[in-house]
Amino acid sequence: MGDLGDAACVGACRAPPILVSDQSVLDPGCESGASQVPTFSVITTVFDTEPEHLRACLESVDAQTEASWEHIVVDDCSQRAEVGAVLAEFGQSSRRTVLHRPVNGGIVAASNDALAAASGDFVVLLDHDDVLASDALTEMSAWLTDGADVYYSDHDLLRPDGRRASPMFKPDFSLERLRNHNYITHLVVARRTVVERIGGFRPGFDGAQDHDLLLRLAEVAAPFVHVPEVLLHWRQSPASVASNAMNKPEAYGRGARAVADHLSRSGIDATVETGEFPGVYRIRRRVEGRPKVSVVIPTRGSRGKVWGVDRIFVHDAVRSLLQPGGNSNDSDSDDGMASEMEIEIVAVIDERTDPLVERGLRSLAGDSLVIVPFDRPFNFAEKINAGVAASNGDYIVFLNDDTELVEGNSLSEMVGLAQDPTIGMVGAKLLFEDGRLQHGGHVYHGGYISHALLDWPGDHPGPYRLLAVERECSGVTAAVAVMRREVFDSVGGMSEELAINYNDVDFSLRVRGAGLRVVWTPHASWYHFEQRSGAHPILGDEVAVLQRLWPNNLDRDPFYNPNLAPGRTDWLELPLRSGAPPYEVLDDGRVSWG
Repeated sequence: MGDLGDAACVGACRAPPILVSDQSVLDPGCESGASQVPTFSVITTVFDTEPEHLRACLESVDAQTEASWEHIVVDDCSQRAEVGAVLAEFGQSSRRTVLHRPVNGGIVAASNDALAAASGDFVVLLDHDDVLASDALTEMSAWLTDGADVYYSDHDLLRPDGRRASPMFKPDFSLERLRNHNYITHLVVARRTVVERIGGFRPGFDGAQDHDLLLRLAEVAAPFVHVPEVLLHWRQSPASVASNAMNKPEAYGRGARAVADHLSRSGIDATVETGEFPGVYRIRRRVEGRPKVSVVIPTRGSRGKVWGVDRIFVHDAVRSLLQPGGNSNDSDSDDGMASEMEIEIVAVIDERTDPLVERGLRSLAGDSLVIVPFDRPFNFAEKINAGVAASNGDYIVFLNDDTELVEGNSLSEMVGLAQDPTIGMVGAKLLFEDGRLQHGGHVYHGGYISHALLDWPGDHPGPYRLLAVERECSGVTAAVAVMRREVFDSVGGMSEELAINYNDVDFSLRVRGAGLRVVWTPHASWYHFEQRSGAHPILGDEVAVLQRLWPNNLDRDPFYNPNLAPGRTDWLELPLRSGAPPYEVLDDGRVSWG
């Protein structure tokens, strides 16, 4: 319950660059010789690029339909004569300034030289072998009236055979996801004065310089504006990260340091390490103090058979939570992040429930158990409200009785996130008994409401690694969720108008409406045996209530993407959005991620 039911040469030397061309950029609409500051300064650093790739990159800038731009190119002491020849040819353009460094200094030094030479209102970051869509700057210019300082677009890959493929359709700005991995990558457009104010690119972060820059920009200029158009084609050259993420393994260590520095500046006590997948970082937050956590479990003592064993679901839910290693009371945790938490179990029990259920709970929880009798018709929201009213914790956990903990320290993972004052609710990774994914966050898109990537393999990282990272969602299921008590009180508890389904959708939207983030984490995980504990039909009047309450919030999910197909939550793109689909649609309608 509280669920959706069914799917509705790098040296330290930094020598000054040598100027090759420094010509004024002319406004085509002005008299000859009259110069103006361009809107965009495209900055590109070059080092021994494949000549044909460099040529394609420079041609893509020259082909821009937007007129107000300059291109700053810094050659970081390339050794290939062909690179110099291409730069000499394209350096004749009145819009392009080419600088040559006499000593190779690395991408950070070269990027800072380019930034110092830029004069536009916005800098555009373009790698030396990537290709801009011809309307990239025109599209970006149309969004500048938004008044933000940082903009980013979707992108796709430019394969070795020249074919465009595998578009990355991104969410709107997601701070937690950016901390976990650089989902933004390309194309980035940022106000030059803001980039300069934060010190440009930081020395020592070569290979992770863009992620570090974005994290520092997020501290002063968030939220960024997402432009949902493919405006850059990221080349899969043999040495690029786009071709093989392990081509630059040293960059990930620097990336982890960039994330750790950002968290420290943000006042978040955490450790950071490289994650299971390249480019993904594992953040472990320390829980402050010794908080009291109230686990609210509505139950009627449902029974069923799972993995061939008869069980009273609520007993196994509580047993798995309280067993050694089941929460952060385990002070011997090997991750060094353990913190003592006082756990209170609040069971909201129907009056006709077998007394054996309560006796079993008392045996398991002892003095930490609070029993709340419930003698009214079933209403999940009302039972949650009653349980919270009887609880005493600093943090509230919604927990369905048909769950079983998978990952030890799941509660400390969730409380660690929930203690952030900008986060209102935290959801967990839930699995069906056969290991398929039941919950990876909610998606509200095109009037369709369901769980992200429902029925995918539970150990799959998901498209764009989204099942491997902590990230913002439009909502999370109340089958397992954590929040600060003050948040629950401030939004008025759960709506009892939604007795069975969609109460968590409404609740999530109200939390977000209060200006707080809803975050899902893959590092807290439970089995959810909802198919074994009874059917949960969706009633027509519940749909009507939700549509009445949220008429403008169910059509476009900011953490999905308008280029993705409606009626699905598996990141399947709409037709003709890329040169080659990244999915294979199987005969039974399921989608295989390529």
